[in-house]
Amino acid sequence: MKAIKMLMMAAITIMSLNLFAQDTTKIKEQKAEKLKYECPMHPDVVMDGPGKCATCGMDLTLSPKEKMKREVMKMYACPMHPEETSSKTGKCSKCNMDLKEVKKDKKVYACSMHPEVTSNQAGKCSKCGMDLTLSPKEKMKREVMKIYSCPMHSDVTSNKPGKCSKCGMDLREKAN
Repeated sequence: MKAIKMLMMAAITIMSLNLFAQDTTKIKEQKAEKLKYECPMHPDVVMDGPGKCATCGMDLTLSPKEKMKREVMKMYACPMHPEETSSKTGKCSKCNMDLKEVKKDKKVYACSMHPEVTSNQAGKCSKCGMDLTLSPKEKMKREVMKIYSCPMHSDVTSNKPGKCSKCGMDLREKAN
């Protein structure tokens, strides 16, 4: 009887260790994606995190590809290590904190005469009354991907056909 109890304890210990090993493998698989930073003057100088250019000493910035990726898709980042990002929820590989959704700037309209006047929907400039137009960033994004919007609510947009969240009308593809 004593031998059976010892065998069962050994089996439970082995199974527990196996489960723990699988858990840590999952954490490693969920390791946050690294962002690519590059020098504005020397695009060939690329690093996985913020820093200084080895050639000129300038601060490295997110590469244009990384900037576009952040704008188009939902991104998550560590509050303590913003360079630790992922396209899905998870844990920071450095401190194990939960990754938080990176909020995107919704100011897509601006006045051509007063660029500091911005809005998340079409309208008029508060300084001169001119129509607000799409920001260059939003124009570029719409050229890259199809954008659908509500005919009644231009601020309701999507990258696929669907219904307006405000009135239920079908979203229509916007002309580029």
